[in-house]
Amino acid sequence: MPHYHTLGTIPHKRHTQFRKPDGGLYAEQLFSTEGFSNDYSLLYHCHPPTAIIRVDEPVNVAPVVAEEKMLKHRSFEGFNIAPAADYLQSRVPVLVNSDLHIVLAAPQQSTTDYFVKNADADEMIFVHEGSGTLKTMYGDLSFGYGDYLVIPRGTIYQIDFDGPGNRLFIVESFSPIRYPKKYMSKLGQLMEHSPYCERDIRAPHALVTHDAAGDFLIKTKKKGIQYGLHYGHHPFDVVGWDGCCYPFAFSVHDFEPITGRVHQPPPVHQTFEAHNFVVCSFVPRLYDYHPRAIPAPYNHSNIDSDEVLYYVDGDFMSRKHVTRGMITLHPAGIPHGPHPGTVEKSIGAKETRELAVMVDTFHPLQLTQQALGIENDGYVMSWAE
Repeated sequence: MPHYHTLGTIPHKRHTQFRKPDGGLYAEQLFSTEGFSNDYSLLYHCHPPTAIIRVDEPVNVAPVVAEEKMLKHRSFEGFNIAPAADYLQSRVPVLVNSDLHIVLAAPQQSTTDYFVKNADADEMIFVHEGSGTLKTMYGDLSFGYGDYLVIPRGTIYQIDFDGPGNRLFIVESFSPIRYPKKYMSKLGQLMEHSPYCERDIRAPHALVTHDAAGDFLIKTKKKGIQYGLHYGHHPFDVVGWDGCCYPFAFSVHDFEPITGRVHQPPPVHQTFEAHNFVVCSFVPRLYDYHPRAIPAPYNHSNIDSDEVLYYVDGDFMSRKHVTRGMITLHPAGIPHGPHPGTVEKSIGAKETRELAVMVDTFHPLQLTQQALGIENDGYVMSWAE
């Protein structure tokens, strides 16, 4: 990300000798998700991060697509995804395309026996239920209800949950997840009109150096295959790092909504962007204050994008029968809008307490086998009078 951060001990100059107390050299690692051409960090390890000692048989974890093409509104009960003890086994892809995978997870246990690495995709983990600590080679990040955890691809991590009751909404992005360009100055600062600023971004802290030898399993996903790579030294043997590419946390509760005299379009809720999709946050806010305002959203045509809405909490005045964890998919090509009766009902309302995450994709999404198993039948007919 565009702002600089550092933790631990680093040398005065990059790419120079940096010696341990015993005279040996620390191993420098450049970490970047776009080669040598964009944001990066430099990490200093007690041992080279390259010593693979054993390799497990690869496992196919690619999503199984059930419907590649479709044109109707869909709805899914996200909390019907059954909890699973293991973190990786709990991750269930439901909507996918070549730009991103949308995944639901209900893990019950921490990843104490292995480390996780997504070599293909940045991960945005929205914490719906649960709390804990994201542990990485950059340090620790505590998290709780309403946090976005943004993890650059290739980051090695573990998740230490405080308890078994966890619900996660995850986006795996095959391009870097960034702050929206419209919020950024030419020098990389979040500008005054942005709905959040650098003070709201939580970088890793509490860097603990694990200088240990042994057998350390890193479950690494690449092109839909999970590889078990065993390394001879603990991956969190970092004594210091600096740079602009690292995991961070941002709470949806720190998103400052932009309101107006009349109903504002979804781009005012934009939170992150990547190649061919955006992420928006719908948070509690005052309604429009024109004397004849209609708070409910107007009907709109999805011509160029699929709209995915993940309902978190609160009351949703534009839609009936909403449950926590519900996902709606309104595909490109047909219009959608408020359910019958909700427009008149919204007039005169002063505020909303809704909380939701929206993902708009510019290429069509495909449904997985698991998505069909949690679908609400008949949703496409729910606009009938």
